[in-house]
Amino acid sequence: MKLYGSIEAGGTKFVCAVGNDKLEIIDIIQFPTTKPKETLEMTVNYFERFKDNLQSVSVASFGPIDMVRGSKTYGYITSTPKLFWDNTNIIGFLKDRIPVIYYFTTDVNASAFGEMVVRKDVDSLVYYTIGTGIGGGVIQSGHEIGGVGHGELGHIYVAKHPADYDFDGVCPFHGACLEGLAAGPSLEARTGIKGELIPENHPVWDIQAFYIAQAVMQATLSFRPQIIVLGGGVMKQSHMLKRVKSEFIKLLNGYVSIPPIDDYIVLPAVDNNGSATVGNFWLAKRKLTTD
Repeated sequence: MKLYGSIEAGGTKFVCAVGNDKLEIIDIIQFPTTKPKETLEMTVNYFERFKDNLQSVSVASFGPIDMVRGSKTYGYITSTPKLFWDNTNIIGFLKDRIPVIYYFTTDVNASAFGEMVVRKDVDSLVYYTIGTGIGGGVIQSGHEIGGVGHGELGHIYVAKHPADYDFDGVCPFHGACLEGLAAGPSLEARTGIKGELIPENHPVWDIQAFYIAQAVMQATLSFRPQIIVLGGGVMKQSHMLKRVKSEFIKLLNGYVSIPPIDDYIVLPAVDNNGSATVGNFWLAKRKLTTD
């Protein structure tokens, strides 16, 4: 049986899985992201169990990464703030030990592809993950966008909420960018309360929704996608999707046509943050047939 590999290389944990031709999970494991050699050794040990049937692997990594084929640092995690992981040749390490075909992309791109696969007749979408950090993946006509590198949609600048002028943001690079103002850690930085413990009626949620809606607005006007998917821990708050839609409608003000709002701004179709695994299986399979 042909098997395809998925590696979700997250800053907190690695999720490794193998799937079949139908993109179904055959086996899956996760473990903490520690130092590069230790974490990648665990990854190799997992896939060695399946190497006789393993055809190709897609790696969806936290970043920034170099995913430009032909670049001297292709396959590297580059200038990441993740301790110990800057300038890590993740693809080189894996390929030396498990010599199969690899595809390399961002974690959010893989999630975007996964959502595309499970949503019929959709080949243009934007996927945001809004959690510890914020990232965005953009699919146009079935392909990820990017030229000299991948997009960094989490680090765009947004207009400050009137009640948030005194907050400097938590991004170590840009302060008050989208990630600095709307990622999970910004909630605790403002309130002193962990996000999951903040009551639904706290005004900080309206501030968050205002910033996320601006990201949706920019994606709408920049890419004109069929659908925008909002994933990540912040969006697991049951009230957040409604708040974002309300703010977005006000910002857009009818300027361009969009699908019905409940079909346009949605939560992930794959449960338990599984979009990236499905996307990785699809990318690994596609890579095998295009190389």
